[in-house]
Amino acid sequence: MAMRRRKENTDGIEERVLDIRRVSKKTTGGNSVTFSALVVVGDGKGKVGVGIGRGREVPVAINKGISHARKVMVTVPIFNESLPHEIKVKFKSAQVLLKPAPPGTGLKVGGAVRVILDIAGVNNASGKIMGSRNQINNAYATIKAFKQMKVRIAPEKKPI
Repeated sequence: MAMRRRKENTDGIEERVLDIRRVSKKTTGGNSVTFSALVVVGDGKGKVGVGIGRGREVPVAINKGISHARKVMVTVPIFNESLPHEIKVKFKSAQVLLKPAPPGTGLKVGGAVRVILDIAGVNNASGKIMGSRNQINNAYATIKAFKQMKVRIAPEKKPI
């Protein structure tokens, strides 16, 4: 797992490379080698996106992944620096269970889901990845969970 960190841009969006894969394909002229990059972008305030880029060189694949991830950003409903409610989502063979956690717990979830929650701005959450070790499927399952989450509003305190 290639966990490289890229610096923040001027617009405040952080970019991280989750995975780089070397893909070779047999052709009549020999072998064709390309690279695939899984990239996560987010602003740390509730917006996050996941993208895949492919190219003959690694930097080209990363830039394509970043531009795709910026186009498909989703909003994460954050409640008290955690998730608003528990959710279990299935995407292809990957199952992701996400639960809210009390303040001070941190992120108790592994793999790609931890990076996505961190970039989204969620500080306290627990979860479990089941069924797949494929980072691409786990990342897309997490994004699917964010899309299905409902917004939770804090109750107002009445004056006495």
